Amino acid sequence: MRIDTFCGETNWKKLAAHAERAEAIGFDGFAIPEITGDPFIHAAMACNATERIQARTAIAVAFPRSPMVVASQSWAIQVNSGGRFAVGLGTQVKGHNERRFSTPWKAPRSRMVEYVKALRAIWRCWELGEPLDHRGDHYHFTLMTPEFTPPKSHLPMTPVYVAAVRPKMIESAASIADGLRLHGFCTKKYLQEVVMPAIDRGLEASGRSRSEIDICGGGFIMTGPDEEAVAKNREWVRYRVAFYGSTRTYEPVMALHGWNDLAAKLHQMSKTGQWKKMAAEVPDEVLDEFGVYTTYDGLPKAIEARFGGVSDTVELGFEEDTDTDFARDILEGVRNIKASFREPHAHYADAS
Repeated sequence: MRIDTFCGETNWKKLAAHAERAEAIGFDGFAIPEITGDPFIHAAMACNATERIQARTAIAVAFPRSPMVVASQSWAIQVNSGGRFAVGLGTQVKGHNERRFSTPWKAPRSRMVEYVKALRAIWRCWELGEPLDHRGDHYHFTLMTPEFTPPKSHLPMTPVYVAAVRPKMIESAASIADGLRLHGFCTKKYLQEVVMPAIDRGLEASGRSRSEIDICGGGFIMTGPDEEAVAKNREWVRYRVAFYGSTRTYEPVMALHGWNDLAAKLHQMSKTGQWKKMAAEVPDEVLDEFGVYTTYDGLPKAIEARFGGVSDTVELGFEEDTDTDFARDILEGVRNIKASFREPHAHYADAS
């Protein structure tokens, strides 16, 4: 199993220091969100401060950005890092696209599939010299002159990860992406009964095997050096479960467990601005379904029980004063958990 750590730091110097420490501890990847900063800039900073660890956007909002812009940014990071970048993309929701980014919202599933195809068409043009000729329902790219063509990278194509929650988007993502990023708002039951069948359908449609897609996440991992720290982090998850459970986007997860009444109550509370009171409505038995809550030394066993056989990559973190050797030992225990993912598809080889 692969282990990433998540970093929402926006101060460049602090972010670089976090990346250095993550690499020293032995994490495989450094996941960077788009919240109050640009994840591409932050990924470049992380790569510049390290030698081995992979940086990935987790996730960048796709539709407000042209695929040409994302292709160029990703290419620059991939080249300058020596092949240590993965681009993670997500649709976000309709309201944020239309009202925060002033971006039209249309056919998100087919648009995301085409988005990934457009990225690869651009990269094949640059790496293999293929004429740029992508003509789809959402994007047209037909012009690339020598002046704007970067030198060949002589590196593998940048892996593309797609975030998904609902079955149809999961299926679409599994049909095209190198990796599938699952939301923390995900139970083991939802993983087994909804996510995995959708992934299987997507893989079958694309003619790929399970070993060619990296499944990331699918629940929260809340840990700490002692039970007090774990309990504190558990309450943070309780708030997140209440927050996500109040929105229509995540309704299928709640419905699968028969938590429709709770979802309706949380939604109503969100409409009346009762954000601080919502967490108290989430009972322990619901909270337990959404993740792993254990001290550091219990992580390997707990992660295998919760994520084993499904997820290939998990995300976790350690407090800053955690002993480096101790953290390495814990990560090694998690890394020994069997995973299905082996390596991404060789996209350039397909085209040559």
